[in-house]
Order: sequence, then C-alpha cells, then structure tokens
Amino acid sequence: MSIGRTGEPRAAAEVTDPHRWWGLVVIALAQLMVVLDATIVNIALPSAQRALHMSDGNRQWVITAYTLAFGGLLLLGGRVADLVGRKRTFVIGLAGFAAASALGGAATGPGMLFGARALQGVFAALLAPSALSLLTTTFTDPRERGKAFGVYGALAGSGSAIGLIVGGVLTEYLTWRWCLYVNVPIAALAVFGAFTLLHDRPGHGDVSLDVPGALLGCGGLVAIVYGFGEAQPRGWADPLVLTLFAAGVLLLVAFVWWQARAPSPLLPLHILRSRDRAGCFLTMTFAVIGMFGLFLFMTYYLQVILGYSPVRTGLAFLPMTAAIVTGSTQISARLLPRVPPRRLLVPGMLLATSGLLLLTRLTVHSSYAGEILPSLLLLGLGMGLTFMPVFATATAGVAPRDSGVTSATVNSAQQVGGSIGTALLNTIATTSAAAYIAGRPHRPGVAQAGVVHGYTVAIAWAAAIMLVSAVTAGLLVTAPAPEHGAPAGAAVRESVG
Repeated sequence: MSIGRTGEPRAAAEVTDPHRWWGLVVIALAQLMVVLDATIVNIALPSAQRALHMSDGNRQWVITAYTLAFGGLLLLGGRVADLVGRKRTFVIGLAGFAAASALGGAATGPGMLFGARALQGVFAALLAPSALSLLTTTFTDPRERGKAFGVYGALAGSGSAIGLIVGGVLTEYLTWRWCLYVNVPIAALAVFGAFTLLHDRPGHGDVSLDVPGALLGCGGLVAIVYGFGEAQPRGWADPLVLTLFAAGVLLLVAFVWWQARAPSPLLPLHILRSRDRAGCFLTMTFAVIGMFGLFLFMTYYLQVILGYSPVRTGLAFLPMTAAIVTGSTQISARLLPRVPPRRLLVPGMLLATSGLLLLTRLTVHSSYAGEILPSLLLLGLGMGLTFMPVFATATAGVAPRDSGVTSATVNSAQQVGGSIGTALLNTIATTSAAAYIAGRPHRPGVAQAGVVHGYTVAIAWAAAIMLVSAVTAGLLVTAPAPEHGAPAGAAVRESVG
C-alpha cells in the first residue's frame, strides 16, 4: 500500500504502458470468450445432438470435455505462463482456442466435436491464468487496479448469461456450429491487440512443470467422469465401470502422494491444511455439481418439452443470472465484512436446494412463470450468496507466493464440479427415463413423460448434493467475520476490491 501512495507505480505504468486501458479490453475480451464458452454450447446442444446423432448418454461430453480439460489443467497452465512468459502464453492460448473452435464447428461426428471441446479446454487452461497475470502486472496503481478488476470481474460474471443469449441467437438465426465459429474472429482480434498493446517480461527459466502431477490428477478425473458416462449404457455394476472408478480413485490418491513429494507441486498441500480453505473448495465443488446439471436439463426441458426457441431459452435463464448478481453484489458483498462467511454460505445453499426441490415437481405441462421462474430465482439468489464468500474466504490470509495457486484451485473446483455434475446427473436422468418408459410401454405420451421423470429424478439428486454442500460449509467453514480478524479481513477486502 505504501508504494501506491508514492505514485511511482502509477507513473511507471503510464510511461511503460500508455495504452494499458486498451490492453484491458484485449484481456477482458479473451476472458469473456473463455467464460461464455462454458454455456454458449448449452443452448445449441439439442440442435447439435440431432445433427451429429449423439446418444442421450454421450451428449454430456460436449460440456464435460471442455470443463474437465479446463479445470484439470488450470494449475499447470499457470506454471506454463511463468515459464515461457505471460504474453506468449496468452497468444498461444488464443490461437489454439480459435483453432479448436474451428475444428469443433466443422465437426462431422460426435467424436470430432468432443475432441475439439477438450482442446478448447486445454488452451483455455493456458489462456485464463495468463490473462489474469497480465492484468495484475499491467495495473500496479491500487486505484487503477480496482477499476480494472471491476471491469474484468463484471465481464467474467456476466459471461454465462451472455453465452446463453448469444448461443440462442446464433443457433436460431444461423446454426449451432456458429456457437463455436464465433470464437475465431474474437480470438483473432484479441491476438492482434495482444501483439499491439500488451507488454510482458520474459519467462522464468527456473520454473519447473509438474507434468506427472498433471497427468495423475487429470487422468483420475477423466476416469471417474468416463465411468459416470459408461454407467448409463452398461449399468453401475459393469466391470468396466467399476474398473474406471477404481482407476480414477487410485490415480487421485497417487496425485496427492506425489504432490507431497514433488519439487514444484501443482497443488502445494499446505494450502489445504486450512479448515476454512478446504471447506470452501468442497463447498464450491458440491454446489456447482448441482448447478451445471440444471443448465443441461432445463435447456432440454424448455426446448424439447415446452417447445421454446433457442433465443427464448437463453432469455429464460436471465432472471437466474440477475439473481446471482444481486445476491453476490448487493447482499454478500455488503454483509461479509460484518458476519462470518458460513452465515451466508449455509443460507445460500439452502435457498439453492429449495429451488431445486421445486423443480422436482415438473411435468410435461408445467408453466414457466408459475413453476420454473420461482425455482430459478431461488437457485440464483442462493448461488449469489455462495460464490462471493467462497472466493473471498478461500483466498483470505494466503501468503503472496500461494495466492495464484489458491485462486486457480477455487476455479479448478468449479470446473471439475461442473464436469462431475454434468456426467453424473445426465447418467441418472437417462437411466431413470429409460426405466420409466420400459415400465409403461403402452401409455400415451410415455416418451415425453419419461424424459421429464428422468430430469426430476436427477434434479432431486442435485438437491441432495446441494444440501451436502450446505452441511460442508456449516461444519468446515468456521472463520469469523473479516472485520474481526485482521489478516483475513485485509485479504478479504483486497480480494473483493
């Protein structure tokens, strides 16, 4: 803080980077592309499934291939940025993301699309940490830094809503393929801006990459998610499914063992020794499991069952996004300095659980205004109460050398939770639907009723997992109100600002 008062960093920034605010536009554009790609394909998924003849069991890979690669490699991406330089990594990430998007847009079959989405996740894992690092090094004056992070956070927070709307417009008026093609001109513009406007110091040659750790961690997650996917056609007791689960658990145990011994670990285990921090990571993971599954089912319910157009489907999610923003900025941000985090986290998760429970009453003839909208508002408000305290508490009191890896771990928990949730809940939904239809072969309209039954069963499981998140937050996150703890309070205020 004392450096900020002298004005030296501000003067230095103005001399060395006079176009830094235009540079912020470039950085924010890249971050927006990464964030919205997690949801832009959701609205296009029913169209893509019909065009490429995907099965109901395999469709989840369009979402999970991206989130799994993104979350599993995010920590490694941060290390790569330190090794080869942030600007170089940023440009490589943009170029690779554009190429992967073009490949996905041109997909001729499900496998090609799944592979392209996984490649998008790989390059997003390079792009996201380098973008944040460039923002940090470009804006050194505390006042400018606050404004820059405000713009960055607003775009990142609204990316999901923008993705849903843009996905609907592109799918309805062009084709689902443009939900991927649209990244190519955005990335090209950002690459041009990066070469023109962004500056960075060379990489640090002494940084080592924990490749074994990345392979063990990502391999374990892929095995578990693949096991969830194969449980739908094969059954939960199938030898291949059980082998995948066992292999995934063993790989993750080996990952933890290696992190305790690696010279430069991806995830230093000492950051997990804090009860509050570990509780925040688990709370985020469980919460997002339920939320990502909802996006998938509600997209199909609105388009396939209620007959909504893609644009109308995207707009239908806007109230939930508004509720998330309201809960985060108008409630959590105002109360967190004065109340312990769990007094926000537990009510937030209970609100989200109640929203999901309301959706278990869906039928083929449910109305949006009477049954779906109240549920989305409750879920959005609950998640808004949760996200901000989780990020603030998880990064509070962290040593400067661990701030980057801690932030990346929270983001990884979010992406990994989304991967597991989408795969697990999709399998539950399709299995329940098949059993319902098989038990009522001659009933009129049984196909649609069976699909909706599958959704409600999966949403009930999502509600149970959300309740586990509330219990986790209540038992593990015991930090006091930030204003009553000097180190944590300072960190939380800096994180929020």
